[in-house]
Amino acid sequence: MTDAPVRIGLVGYGFGGRHFHAPLLASTPDCDFLGVVTTSPERRKQVADELNRPTYDSLEELARAGAEAVAISTPAATHILLAQEALRLGLAVVCDKPFALDAASARETTELAERLKVSLTVYQNRRWDSDFLTLRRLVADGALGTLTRFESRFERFQPEPGPPAAGGGTLLDFGSHLVDQALVLCGPVERVYAEMRTRDGGEGLDEDVFVALTHRNGVRSQLSGSWRQGAPGPRFRATGTTGTYVVDGVDGQEALLIAGASPASEGERWGVEPERCWGQVLRGDHAEPAPSARGEWDLFYPAFAAAVRGTRPLPVDPWDAVTTATVLDAARSSAATGEVVRLS
Repeated sequence: MTDAPVRIGLVGYGFGGRHFHAPLLASTPDCDFLGVVTTSPERRKQVADELNRPTYDSLEELARAGAEAVAISTPAATHILLAQEALRLGLAVVCDKPFALDAASARETTELAERLKVSLTVYQNRRWDSDFLTLRRLVADGALGTLTRFESRFERFQPEPGPPAAGGGTLLDFGSHLVDQALVLCGPVERVYAEMRTRDGGEGLDEDVFVALTHRNGVRSQLSGSWRQGAPGPRFRATGTTGTYVVDGVDGQEALLIAGASPASEGERWGVEPERCWGQVLRGDHAEPAPSARGEWDLFYPAFAAAVRGTRPLPVDPWDAVTTATVLDAARSSAATGEVVRLS
């Protein structure tokens, strides 16, 4: 056992790799960020200019350079192939969401990691959003009474160009976060109903989805993801027997990373939401502010490094991602048939 930083590389330097992974890896003392696997000349130049780190042609070359782990941030359709290759090379894996295009592939890869005894986790960073942490605190403290309904949205008005192909469509891209958060907050699901609209008369990617979940404990989740919603609704509206938490907008960590900030540059200011962005707890005409918890995307990679070193659990159990994929499969089936899908 060693407490040395985990030697880790990144596969892919598109939007996700460049903005969501590289700055966090570079800011984590528990990780020794070796460089990026990419064969694109454009990406190689960006890595050299922005990170001053080497690039590698393949996962195999990264492993030969001494890597112990890898973060995969590539188009959704490539995740499983790359994750399995990395696991077979003995590299611990962080796989971006969506983990897989279907539950069977997610299950197969998780079982492979267990057989090989190599760490595998999924980058469900939205578990550490400020607003979601705030909501979990309110529920745990009983501020809303018993939770009965959870409404969650990723909605925007960008009909052109619409959902990026790399994400695999709105159900997989936005839905991976929406469903994961619903499962964390409300527990296992027994029934799934969904509606989905695709571009170009059904031939293109899905761009607008609605998913209704009935949880075993009776809570109902209503999840919306859209690229063509001209009037986006609240990010969360969570209703309990004694109150409702409502918050607009989205957690600010994404905007910070895109603007070039990082936990290293921001220090204690990282993830702190201004008061104007706080949500409210409402009880009829009475409203009170709900101070936002600090957003904690910066804790993911330290937790992963500790898991690789064997000192704490993985930040996201890969079986959670299998469950999320199972719900998304059921949603796809429901949207195709118009029927409610029951999960065992």
